[in-house]
Amino acid sequence: MTIQQPQTRIQKKNREAILDAALGVFSDHGFRGATLDQIASAAGLSKPNVLYYFASKEAIYTALLSGLLETWLDPLRAIDPDGEPVDEILGYVMRKLQMSREYPRESRLFANEIVQGAPRILDQIEGPLKELVDRTAGLFLGWMDDGRLARLDPHHLVFSIWATTQHYADFSAQVTSILQTEGDAHIDQAETFLRDFYRRALLPDSP
Repeated sequence: MTIQQPQTRIQKKNREAILDAALGVFSDHGFRGATLDQIASAAGLSKPNVLYYFASKEAIYTALLSGLLETWLDPLRAIDPDGEPVDEILGYVMRKLQMSREYPRESRLFANEIVQGAPRILDQIEGPLKELVDRTAGLFLGWMDDGRLARLDPHHLVFSIWATTQHYADFSAQVTSILQTEGDAHIDQAETFLRDFYRRALLPDSP
């Protein structure tokens, strides 16, 4: 059995530099359009040096996606089954929107992979992601049965939250051009709108 030696500080720094550079290259050009030369240049390293840490372009891409999927799942895991249903779902919406503000490159990378049919993470989507979404949908149904949440398709409610929040990262150029905003002012506007939009949609009808 081979024992893996712990990475040195320089090795950790170089690995992080490669992943950060690759994130920018992949989010701008997609997997097919990205090259190892581009990643090496963005990381400030030579191509052989990059290949010392990762065997191939696909190995870098897979490492990024694996870490990203965990980051993407965390806000959904944070929904509290014992909390107030509308507040818990609004909290999830705001966490997802904040991710669009803080992680636009990650969002575009994930979107590019899904558009291609998710060839490198399909097993994780059909496994851990599906299990978590199904479990969350069951929680939502329980809240609906208790009369604490408006009756909606729970899976499509989750999908709609993904669509209305990640849109502001994946299509930021379109949004900012139409709104004529600068920086992340469009996210501030979206926060006000989405909070009101989902509250109205989620509140059960008064008896």
